[in-house]
Amino acid sequence: MANEELDRVIEELCHSKAEEFRLIGYEHITGKEIWECVNEKYAKTGQPELHQIVSDILSLKVTRFMNYMTLSAYKGNPF
Repeated sequence: MANEELDRVIEELCHSKAEEFRLIGYEHITGKEIWECVNEKYAKTGQPELHQIVSDILSLKVTRFMNYMTLSAYKGNPF
């Protein structure tokens, strides 16, 4: 799979997950924020295989995402 196509697939998955969060009341979450949350996990180990990335995006829970956002706010990262 080409990098461009891989990026598109990951972007679509993140937008889908953001839409899922919107349906349960978290209205201001974007696909980009979903990816930043999931991608933070790969900072130390490097990017894993595609199936692991897909699994990490689709299994992301609101609590983990909100913890990530809270820690980002404490670190001074704008969102």
